[in-house]
Amino acid sequence: MTAIELAADLTAKGSPFVLATVVRCDKPTSAKPGQKAVVLPDGTMHGWVGGSCAQPLVTREALLALADGQPRLLRLCPTAGDGATLPGLVEHRMACHSGGTLEIFVEPILPKPALCIVGDSPIAQVLAGLGPVVGFAVVHVDAVAVGVGERIDAALAGDAGPRSYVIVATMGEADEESLLAALRSPAPYVALVASPRRAAKVREFLAEEELAADRLAKLHAPAGLDLGGPSAEEIALSVMAEIVQVRAGAPSLARVTPLAERPAAPQPEEATDPVCGMTVAVAGARFTVEHAGQRFYFCCPGCRRSFEKQPERYLPRTA
Repeated sequence: MTAIELAADLTAKGSPFVLATVVRCDKPTSAKPGQKAVVLPDGTMHGWVGGSCAQPLVTREALLALADGQPRLLRLCPTAGDGATLPGLVEHRMACHSGGTLEIFVEPILPKPALCIVGDSPIAQVLAGLGPVVGFAVVHVDAVAVGVGERIDAALAGDAGPRSYVIVATMGEADEESLLAALRSPAPYVALVASPRRAAKVREFLAEEELAADRLAKLHAPAGLDLGGPSAEEIALSVMAEIVQVRAGAPSLARVTPLAERPAAPQPEEATDPVCGMTVAVAGARFTVEHAGQRFYFCCPGCRRSFEKQPERYLPRTA
């Protein structure tokens, strides 16, 4: 298999590698312009871009390119360091006795970063359309609570994790479980699309979990930059703008205040959350507590936990 064939195969699989191409040489050298090699993350080289003097230096620069994601032009020559170095040019002194010069373009080929979207709300659907436009591979995760953590873990497994951006846009369904799984992953960006009030309640819940402070600091809630648009499309655009900003390492701007969560469809029977006063559909309610012969219903595990700690504090509100 040639270097080009191997590169095509690795690209199709979404595996990271470096393509090294000889672009110029001054004889005598064993490599010729146009010759290529593929360098894998373990340092293995497939192909030919020079002899025993060149290969270790090319491998070294290739692994650095994988780490920082930046291409570079590598020059190997007997006079390296004698003159000014140009931007993007890396010089190494050629130790071989031949005295030749090689210039090799070292290009990292990285898989697209993953945009993991939890939920199928209108905002989530718009984000799924915007992701490929700005270079993301979109991964959809169903918001059904049962097993949502495991599904997020699977979506962020392997090389995808450290280059993934997670957006929880469920509009209230399994937010806490989704965020816990995402914040325990190596993803550099985790966001919740929610109203400020809802985001504050979720933060309170997460603060009591066993999360490292640096991981909790990754949470963007409410998600998005303050672009001022109230529609689902505009909120999705503000979230994507924040992701682009984080990926580029730009200074943070004020975040957007999204629309309040859409009201749930009417249910035959409803109850009031004794902690926050929110209306909870009795049918299919997931967070309940039996206390003093009465069943209480909660909008989220955080409210349920608060009630369990001090039920007397919230009983007057229910009455």
